[in-house]
Amino acid sequence: MRILVVGEGAVGGYFGSRLAEKGEDVTFLVRDRREHQMKEHGLHIESVHGDHHFQPKTLKAEEKAEPFDVVLLSTKAYHLEGAIDSLHPFVGENTMILPLLNGMSHVEDLTQAFGEERVIGGLCFVESTLDDSGKVIQTSPIHDLVFGERSGNRTERITRLEEAFSGTKANFRLSDSIEQEMWHKYLFITTLSGVTSLYRAPIGPIRETAEGEGRIKTVLSQTAMVMRKLGAPLAEKIEDALYDKISGMGYSMKSSLQRDMEKNLSVEADHLYGYLLDAADSQEIEVPDLRLIHGNLKIYEIASQ
Repeated sequence: MRILVVGEGAVGGYFGSRLAEKGEDVTFLVRDRREHQMKEHGLHIESVHGDHHFQPKTLKAEEKAEPFDVVLLSTKAYHLEGAIDSLHPFVGENTMILPLLNGMSHVEDLTQAFGEERVIGGLCFVESTLDDSGKVIQTSPIHDLVFGERSGNRTERITRLEEAFSGTKANFRLSDSIEQEMWHKYLFITTLSGVTSLYRAPIGPIRETAEGEGRIKTVLSQTAMVMRKLGAPLAEKIEDALYDKISGMGYSMKSSLQRDMEKNLSVEADHLYGYLLDAADSQEIEVPDLRLIHGNLKIYEIASQ
């Protein structure tokens, strides 16, 4: 399969590199600065699962290429509109678009742009970052990518994709309930990112205070309530399961959103929290903790301009 990686940062760089390492036909859609980095240094991943260094195939938006079989989309939400605009020439009738963004609103954007049938479900769990030279640094045992038909069906095309993803040095897993898994991750990320960014602290110190412990439980509860009103297929008692997961995380664990704030980078305030607040307003649901988290992020956005 011909695979196009869109979003050449730490997530796309990591999983795209692992696929290329296996021998799959992988191309990276890049902008000028990243293209220069890749041509000068190649693409280098430094990982607890083994390093890999190679010269990747690259493509720029203005260049011509035949439609790809798979688009692995790992941009941040605030780059999604631009990514969609650049993707149209490379998406054909049979192209599968596999998004790895957090949240859910991007699914609506992608299906409107490319059609329901081209967008499959996806999510990932990986701790990775880029250094100044563009090297991908991957630092934890977890490097999981989950994918599947949003209908839950095991189609011929998803079976071919499973075959293409198999045998890599990362955990690619086909799910028959990908929509539920995406909503569960959204609930988890909303809570972890919300409380760590609100308190500007790792999860450990937050858990140790009655205020922090209560905030975690309240954000889980308020978020799950909104999601269920949206018709999300959340599992029964998923709030308890995710609270246990957060309670078992390393003391110094920070969310990627919190790390972005520490670096004075853009954040996904509206994509993650504004979407839920709009739904809460339409259903007349009171969600003061979600509103507080969203307000904290919007103030950060103004202050960091």
